Amino acid sequence: MQGTYLKFYVHENRNHHHILVYEWLLEQAKKMGIHGGSAFKAIAGFGRHGVLHEDHFFELAGDLPVEVVFMVSHEEAEQFLELIRNAGLTLFYVRMAAEYGVINGDTH
Repeated sequence: MQGTYLKFYVHENRNHHHILVYEWLLEQAKKMGIHGGSAFKAIAGFGRHGVLHEDHFFELAGDLPVEVVFMVSHEEAEQFLELIRNAGLTLFYVRMAAEYGVINGDTH
């Protein structure tokens, strides 16, 4: 199947209406009927402002990058991006055309 690989980068401690943004993205995708999504915490990274964030053993405040990814149809990608725009969030995202499927299984 042809679709869209949709990826967002957020800081792990950033929230939207008292909900962590990566959790909000996953919950909104679930409500839309998107079949799956994942959030991955980085061990280090920097963004457009050039500030390096690293994981340290004694650090309690989490400000590391989190990558939130979805494999969706082109239509679902458009709807999801529009939902985020309407929510007033400013997020960096990557959108790529991709082929996906299930080997030795059904596609549901």
